[in-house]
Amino acid sequence: MTSKRGTERGAVTAEFAVALPVVVLLLVAILTLGAASSAQMRALDAARSGARALAIGQTEAEAASAAQQVGGMDVSVTIERDGSWITVVATKPVVGGWLARLPLRATGTATAWLEP
Repeated sequence: MTSKRGTERGAVTAEFAVALPVVVLLLVAILTLGAASSAQMRALDAARSGARALAIGQTEAEAASAAQQVGGMDVSVTIERDGSWITVVATKPVVGGWLARLPLRATGTATAWLEP
């Protein structure tokens, strides 16, 4: 007569081996989401900083420098003028584990009125 205990030997190990890739994938997804939200906030802060600098009369180079100082050196800054309004778009790459090879980018936009 065999005991029930002997037939279930190794079942926990097998279940763990099946569940582990799912847990790792979920962890990578959560960490990537955190990195994306952080990059989004930094891109938005960089765009605001650039728009603020232009609104008080600084040059476009100074505004781009201010945006890169806030958002990091990997931020790309685009400036668009429309009459007395200025729009600054800051784009920052998202770095997140094995998804770093994908072209994930966070974008922040800020618009300001130019002082006369």
